[in-house]
Amino acid sequence: MKEFVLIFRTSNNADFKPSPEQMQERMNWLAGIASQNKLVDKGNSLSPVSAKTVRPGNVVTDGPYTEIKEFVAGYVIVRADSLDDAAELAKNNPVLQSGGNVEVREVIKRDNSN
Repeated sequence: MKEFVLIFRTSNNADFKPSPEQMQERMNWLAGIASQNKLVDKGNSLSPVSAKTVRPGNVVTDGPYTEIKEFVAGYVIVRADSLDDAAELAKNNPVLQSGGNVEVREVIKRDNSN
């Protein structure tokens, strides 16, 4: 099986602090993946305000990109046979109910044998 990162994006900072009910939905979703032995890393939430962006020329600015209309709220890493299978796992994520989205990307592991 391969590993895939599911990146959660929301369009509203209020989504960053879910209600107890929303938190339970997210925990249930994670538990469902874990029960299939497909959860590699439960990930973490990412701060929408405590961030810096480093650009070419060593220019450092506060915060994430201001040009984007969405921000990355968090991630998890799952195990699946294919990109399509990983996308199927993402389809039940509660972030979709609040207008957010889930980006699914394969994790490419570096060969450390060199």
